[in-house]
Amino acid sequence: MLFLFMGSLSPEGGSLQSLRDKMPVLGPNPKVGNSISFPDSRGQAILTAIINEHFVTGEPVGSKAVAEKFANASGLSSATIRSVMSELEELGLLEQPHTSAGRIPTDRGYRFFVDNLLGVLSISNEDLQRIGDEFGLNEKGETPDRLMERTSQLLSALSNNIGIVVSPSLANDRLQHIEFVNLSDNRILVVLVSAPNIVHNRIIRLNMTLTREELERTANYLNAEFVGRSLSEIRAEILRLMHEEKTLFDKLLQTAVILCSQSIEDAEAETGEVFVDGTSNILTKSDFADLERLRDLLATIGERSRLVQILNECIARDASGEGKVQVVIGSENRISSFRNCALISAPYRIGDGTATGTLSVLGPTRIEYARMISIVSYVANSLERVMSRHLENN
Repeated sequence: MLFLFMGSLSPEGGSLQSLRDKMPVLGPNPKVGNSISFPDSRGQAILTAIINEHFVTGEPVGSKAVAEKFANASGLSSATIRSVMSELEELGLLEQPHTSAGRIPTDRGYRFFVDNLLGVLSISNEDLQRIGDEFGLNEKGETPDRLMERTSQLLSALSNNIGIVVSPSLANDRLQHIEFVNLSDNRILVVLVSAPNIVHNRIIRLNMTLTREELERTANYLNAEFVGRSLSEIRAEILRLMHEEKTLFDKLLQTAVILCSQSIEDAEAETGEVFVDGTSNILTKSDFADLERLRDLLATIGERSRLVQILNECIARDASGEGKVQVVIGSENRISSFRNCALISAPYRIGDGTATGTLSVLGPTRIEYARMISIVSYVANSLERVMSRHLENN
């Protein structure tokens, strides 16, 4: 799909650095299973230590390793730590994969950690610099398609996992203007300007021949009657009119519904284009040692329409509609192939917000939650800003 930008729109003031203070707070997520009983402050500190240590080593964490972290803390003997770890296991926040091994966090433990123990999120100066260098206020004048591709590469590089960016869906974009241009072999160039001044060019092929006059008349009808509505809504409304009104407009309405349907018939138009980078990053991770589960995961990632549906469901968890980062952990994922994964997603909005895409980091549940949440939020804001500069400069 080719995106171009036209018209003007003033971006938010300030530099990319100022976006650090505008990152949305992490949005709420459903808990795994029933509500979690809160451990006390000591239990919370030990749970945090185990999660951090497990992220570094990938191995079960024993009481000795935890005791070393709290060597200078009074009242936290090895025996006390073992007792607290047993309590955390009883609460379902830790599990012991083998009787002789230490503990690892459960999905429930990660959820409690994300919802309650992350504190105030911030982005490091190193990550801030890398993101700023990559976007560079987009002086290269790249097309939005290329910008979204580079953003998925950036997310992959920063996370050492999979970066995903989904463009706004043509089917749901709001019509500002549409034109049809006759090409050879029953091919039609569809030029659709959607809010906010985004130009989509698509070539469709019909099994019938339409004259230039018929195309112009259909475009004039759509521009006069349906500005501000999506192609999906337009198609549904025209079908309703055709059913209710057997009038002289039948031929015009038939042409209109055919052109609208053909314009959004493929998966890319319905869901938006998907840019995925970094699948090779997960191949060597011990978290994905089960080859059958890894194959299932890669197959799901390869099914673009299914992947977009998963990301949309993740974003839909934000009941506030404020664009907060959403985190889905392990068994919270509806799709079985994602149930040993963490999916961290945020929407990005272009211009007036009517065109919305999604960006995500996908990795194992053993992931740097605080850092990834901050990165996803900041990159979403940065992408919005660069898109707005496109609108201003074209």
